[in-house]
Amino acid sequence: MELHDNLKSLGQGATHYRYDQPDAGLLESFPNPFAMPERNPAGAVGTIHIECPEFTSLCPLTGQPDFARIVIDYQPDQHCVESKSLKLYLGSFRMHGEFHESCVNRICNDLVRLLDPVWLTVRGEFTPRGGIPFWPTAEYRR
Repeated sequence: MELHDNLKSLGQGATHYRYDQPDAGLLESFPNPFAMPERNPAGAVGTIHIECPEFTSLCPLTGQPDFARIVIDYQPDQHCVESKSLKLYLGSFRMHGEFHESCVNRICNDLVRLLDPVWLTVRGEFTPRGGIPFWPTAEYRR
């Protein structure tokens, strides 16, 4: 079995973008190569660092846009998140009203449900509004 056999979004030609409702159903995973003896004979433990610098959502009260860098760090167990599906998922927040802390917590919970990682951290580095930057962090530890 190839790592990409079950992926739906990657390499399918036309991409359907949805910007109005966060949808965890967009997230996809593939088998963790670090957990496959034939691909990792030395048994190295891997971690993954992802930076998504173009995250946007809306303030749920004012409708003003919020901009952030979403930083995801995790140690996968059996699965890794597929990057195009992550891009589509994060894009689905674009026109959705939700507080910073709630966005970050939702992203963390959705990734934990998808991946069942050893540990996972999601940090939202939001640009300042009213001179105050908010950088909420959600952490999961098995």
